[in-house]
Amino acid sequence: MEFSFFQMVTNASLVAKCVLALLVLMSIVSWGIMIQKGIALSSACRKAKNGIETFDKSVNLRDAVQSLGVDPTSPLYYIAHQGVHEFNRSKELGNESDVVVDNVRRALRQGVASELARLENSLSLLATTANTAPFIGLFGTVWGIMTSFHSIGMLKTASLATVAPGISEALIATAIGLGVAVPATVGFNLFMGKLSQIDTHLVNFAGFFLNRVQRELNAHRHVSRNGATEL
Repeated sequence: MEFSFFQMVTNASLVAKCVLALLVLMSIVSWGIMIQKGIALSSACRKAKNGIETFDKSVNLRDAVQSLGVDPTSPLYYIAHQGVHEFNRSKELGNESDVVVDNVRRALRQGVASELARLENSLSLLATTANTAPFIGLFGTVWGIMTSFHSIGMLKTASLATVAPGISEALIATAIGLGVAVPATVGFNLFMGKLSQIDTHLVNFAGFFLNRVQRELNAHRHVSRNGATEL
């Protein structure tokens, strides 16, 4: 069976060989993306979950942010950096507490969107492979069948022995196309589910961060009022 398969590929037309080569290349690329994304998304989900727990247990905002600085590869690191940068900038400008909170909220929202976009990078190639591989294989099949019918016309015979080899060679392209598309489809759906979990963690972290900012501002305002009363 192994020899027959490679023999059919060897005897295929130039167009069919090009189609098969393209499908093999797409398969290699898609598997590379799936391995890389599987490792990256699992790590990001784990780090986001652990980072939220550490952030929530911290005494104040300063300690909470410093706890995230230990691992710059965490998806929470960039979001926290955006929030802290906007918090400090708004405070330096002398904005009111409500304005500071609104600015930090927008910065956190942008940070979450940017981090999700980074994690989703290359998944479009996986979706493209899942959607186009069957049609590329079908093109190879149609081309092979056309070649077989052309051979029938040239030989002026329609016996099974004449038709079967060409058609079997043509159907290989469809089989390989499905073999490329199915893993890519399964991988894409699994990664989208994992991204949904990460999105939930990032949104929850943004909420925790904003709550910390509001508590810090309220505590500072309470101290300022008490100081003004004592004076």
